[in-house]
Amino acid sequence: MSKRQADHDEDMQYYKAADLGNGRTRNDKNDLNEMGEFEDAWEDDFEQESGDEQDQAMGGDAIEEEEEEEEEQEPELRTYLPGQPLEEGEQLEADQSVYVMLHNLDVRAPFLSFDVLQDSLGEERKNFPATAYVAAGTSVPAARDNEVLVMKMSQLHKTQQDDSDDEDDADALDEDPVLEYRSIPHNGCVNRLRVMPQQQEKHIAATWSETGKVHIFDLSPYMKSLDVPGTALPKSNKPFATINNHGRYEGYAMDWSPLDAGRILTGDNAGLIYNTIVRPTGASTDNTAFRGHKSSVEDLQWSPTERNVFASCSADQTVKIWDTRSKNRSAVTIQASTSDVNVITWNQKASYLLASGHDDGVFSVWDLRQFKGDNPTPVASFKWHNAPITSIEWHPTEESALAVSGADDQLTLWDLSVEPDAEEEGRLTSEGVQVPPQLLFVHQGQNEIKELHWHKQIPGCVLSTANTGFNIFKTISI
Repeated sequence: MSKRQADHDEDMQYYKAADLGNGRTRNDKNDLNEMGEFEDAWEDDFEQESGDEQDQAMGGDAIEEEEEEEEEQEPELRTYLPGQPLEEGEQLEADQSVYVMLHNLDVRAPFLSFDVLQDSLGEERKNFPATAYVAAGTSVPAARDNEVLVMKMSQLHKTQQDDSDDEDDADALDEDPVLEYRSIPHNGCVNRLRVMPQQQEKHIAATWSETGKVHIFDLSPYMKSLDVPGTALPKSNKPFATINNHGRYEGYAMDWSPLDAGRILTGDNAGLIYNTIVRPTGASTDNTAFRGHKSSVEDLQWSPTERNVFASCSADQTVKIWDTRSKNRSAVTIQASTSDVNVITWNQKASYLLASGHDDGVFSVWDLRQFKGDNPTPVASFKWHNAPITSIEWHPTEESALAVSGADDQLTLWDLSVEPDAEEEGRLTSEGVQVPPQLLFVHQGQNEIKELHWHKQIPGCVLSTANTGFNIFKTISI
């Protein structure tokens, strides 16, 4: 939704993602339908145009009469607010005027986790068509049927439609997006996948498997093969290193250090956190784990400025701050929620800000400078989502912008710099829904959203994965 001012809630928009782009898919075997396909939002438009051409052959009077009848029969469009019941025959449609770009990818197997791959196409890219590279892991019951996918999504044209659009706008050409990919077999469901942030030379990715192992892959040749025809792929597609210290316990928590290349933390369902150093020749994991959580470790985040500091969150309802030089006890522990703390994110621009997402649908923002006292409280908490928070991430360059997804099938964008007007705070819309002034946009259309990420090289671009497919979009709000 587009909303930056606290006194304009009547202008708010909520959207359900439409089916977009009936694009081509290509893999190394040129199987067009094996991976999935982009959906087509324009098919109905084409059919209507075909009808218009037939109408022209009937004469102008017939055209005018039919247009009048269509105008009379056109259903009324109204703004939808999450939680409202739909009447019989009603359906949600995306308002394309508030999406600069919106594409949906249907996949044959759902991704629980993914990460964005850095490319050499430039920073701060604002032109269309856009191109994005992604690494994702599948989650299917049969362990041997899972895979890590390296994907290239290209020809991602601007899809925005409004009355002011220039028909000659080359960025908004109606062309199919293209999906190309390479596949790497993976033993077990991929619980989480993270790419090492230092990607200048190689694209190294780690996967948390349901088997209790963390595998390390070099994705560089697979990514190169998407751009350079004839690139030879490795004869062996096995990981070049595996972390076995977690034993039979699987996990989800994992994070690469942004300051020390090759340093990775992994946390499991037994509450243990291990520190590993990954080198080209293999991986070396500390024998002693970080202990302190009383339940599963749900997420991990390295400090963006201090190489020996990281944060963890757990189903024990706490957030802990650790010094890597002390494994037996965390430096700080806060009771962050009365429910499981599912995810955390450390602000890259304002390193004193940490945000946490909880199982009760609440997400909170913490000022680490206040952690010195007893029982610190969040500087802000929001209860917009009505189901567990599944993913949360600060914008890579805008320190006040935050993206949040929940099991209520909403992905929300927030601007925490917006200060509510005292007279407007708590104001209800005509439908009786209270809307926080910091809420910028609500994206819908995916069922059971699992994870989201900002694209660091395409400002404002968000990617999200769900049981029903994969979305890549950019709104007018950020």
